[in-house]
Amino acid sequence: MSVATEPVTARPGIAERLSRMIQLETVSAELDHRGPQAFEEFVVLLAELYPLIHDHLELERITDFGLLFRWPGIPTSDPKHPVVLMAHYDVVPVDPTDAWTYPPFEGRISDGSVYGRGTLDDKGPLIVTLEAVENLLATGFTPARDVYLSLGGNEETFGDAAKTIAKALRDRGIVPWLVLDEGGAVVDAPLPFVAGTAAMVGVGEKGIATLRLTARGDGGHASAPPTLTAVGRVARAVDRLTPRTFPARTPRAIARMLGLFADGTPQPARTLLRVLAAAKPLTAHIFAALGGEPAALVRTTVAATMQEGGTAANVLPSQASVTLNLRIVLGSTVAATVRRVRRRIHDPLVTVEVVEGSEPSPESPTDNAQFALITEAVAASHPAARTVPYVMMAATDSRHFHRFSPAVYRFAPLAMSSTQRGSIHGVDERVEIAELERGELFHRTLLQRLQ
Repeated sequence: MSVATEPVTARPGIAERLSRMIQLETVSAELDHRGPQAFEEFVVLLAELYPLIHDHLELERITDFGLLFRWPGIPTSDPKHPVVLMAHYDVVPVDPTDAWTYPPFEGRISDGSVYGRGTLDDKGPLIVTLEAVENLLATGFTPARDVYLSLGGNEETFGDAAKTIAKALRDRGIVPWLVLDEGGAVVDAPLPFVAGTAAMVGVGEKGIATLRLTARGDGGHASAPPTLTAVGRVARAVDRLTPRTFPARTPRAIARMLGLFADGTPQPARTLLRVLAAAKPLTAHIFAALGGEPAALVRTTVAATMQEGGTAANVLPSQASVTLNLRIVLGSTVAATVRRVRRRIHDPLVTVEVVEGSEPSPESPTDNAQFALITEAVAASHPAARTVPYVMMAATDSRHFHRFSPAVYRFAPLAMSSTQRGSIHGVDERVEIAELERGELFHRTLLQRLQ
């Protein structure tokens, strides 16, 4: 069996195909007034762009927004332990006041890149998966075990497509050998004191809780306000939820990440990394002090994202509320997080409502054949990158698999600069065409080296 060694896409036009995907405005948050037409057109477009996938793989439509393709493996393979490759084709809305270099849904190809909403999240990672499968089918290749392509159309709105797909597989007694979804990327200088390139593979992801704090107060004219209004009470509650609300703890994945970084780092940073890898309480303290992304890796974060109250500038509202978004550190729970919020607010007149909660995932191992396979594929597509584990701070559809699949990883095989990572859900999202080709090579290598 031949194994790919060069980042060459067998069929020309990957940029043009991605451009056409971008032009379909599959904005799941706007379904209520846009309707599902763009999503249906996307499904039709997939059939046009990837005829071999549709000819040779079994397609099951699971919910209106869930597509599940099955690629049967060699006859001797175990169908109960397949590989599941995941992606989503919905995107987040665009703020009409933002100034993009090119229109966000034009799919402009310029200067070696494809621009537009979804190029990185998640149509770029989706297309490199499909390209690899289509190209392998063109050579007559059959994988060593069954491969499922799980494509969801409502990930950005926490929809049920991936959840329903995961449940369908679990109900059939299928326990995936490997699940791979979006997540980390190939990044340069991954930590302030770490040089070089790293493929950051998410081995776990933080939980999510959406809480609503509500307070009531006496309404009336704003000219004679009471000592503490409903708005003031809610504001005080938010002010009490400082970054120190939650204790810092170092997940095993972060310790492993630091140990791997130490192996390729010159002194004196090497010694520091080894110390941090061995002393998790010290690591938690230092990362928390650094703030930003390092702090978010080791503690539950809380952010006020929406507020409501009042009907006029000169009227005291009788009720005010604020919505909090919390990302829960691995090892904690939604219930424990809510209890700590209530204790820290320490105000019985502020109600705390759990709008939505999703538990943190367990950590997938790195000393197994699955992580080794990902490492091999990275070595083919991005040979200069070290493959290291880390913890995802955002949510992915793969969270629906980690309760019954022992090896769930989150990695988009694309190099992304800090500017590009900042453009996800932001302005001027773009992906380099060369990275699309390397991403295709990653998936092609991974599929060819399956055992």
